[in-house]
Amino acid sequence: MTSGLVAHLVIYMVVLLLAISAHEAGHAWMSNRFGDDTARLLGRVTLNPIAHIDPIGTLLIPIVGFIIGSMGGPIASIPLIGWGKPTPVNPLRWRNKDLANVMVSSAGIMANMILAIIAFTIIKVLLMRALWESTPEPVVIMLQYLLIMNVSLAVFNLLPFPPLDGSKILETFLPASMQPILQVLEQYGFIILMFLIYIGVFRAIISPIMSLIDFLLIVGTPYR
Repeated sequence: MTSGLVAHLVIYMVVLLLAISAHEAGHAWMSNRFGDDTARLLGRVTLNPIAHIDPIGTLLIPIVGFIIGSMGGPIASIPLIGWGKPTPVNPLRWRNKDLANVMVSSAGIMANMILAIIAFTIIKVLLMRALWESTPEPVVIMLQYLLIMNVSLAVFNLLPFPPLDGSKILETFLPASMQPILQVLEQYGFIILMFLIYIGVFRAIISPIMSLIDFLLIVGTPYR
């Protein structure tokens, strides 16, 4: 790997660790707010990535995915994902279980959106003051990754396929008669999810969202 690619990979992994840590810490914090201190007692209400790292899902697969993606060509379209160590929760200890299920499942998504909003605001200010081009390249790369990665994680986790957060949110609102469908999704959800990613469904969902964000960043700035 070239030194430039290594630098990009280092920044990418730093941002990814922050995004995953915020996501999992959000679940742990919200679960504690609803009466379940399981994750808090295990030290999961923290942004320290050590508490949330899964060696394969947080390190190996994202690094391999980054390297493969940088190669370009057909091989770059192979769907590779990353994840953190699942946050343990005990729904039996929640107060107001239906609301708790929605809020705890949404907390990771909300944490990623907060990070995305922070990155968006900083980039917007730099663009409005015509400081973007003079901003050091590592800072530019970090802000771009921070925005794109957290928006992507938030949207991705809203998809209603296990083991994603969207499936748990959907479970709260579906009638009991839909439980057989949920059981099928529990069994085959990951395979279905990988297939949808491979054929470009997620790309079709996220592309217009990123286009809107690009427009909102540029509008009203000297770069328009």
